[in-house]
Amino acid sequence: MTTESPRWFKSSYSENGGNCVEVATNLVLTRGTVPVRDSKTPGGPTLTLPADAYAAFVKGVRDGEY
Repeated sequence: MTTESPRWFKSSYSENGGNCVEVATNLVLTRGTVPVRDSKTPGGPTLTLPADAYAAFVKGVRDGEY
């Protein structure tokens, strides 16, 4: 069992104070997941995605699918 805490970060493109998300990719190796949350509500709910689903989403964004 691991007790590692998420290390949250947001994109450097998110410095406009707008609608941003934060991710914690440090849990990929130990848990195989990527937690995602609203940067404006850090104590709010967290969506936890399987690492492969998160990677596919990021690839889709980079490829212009969304």
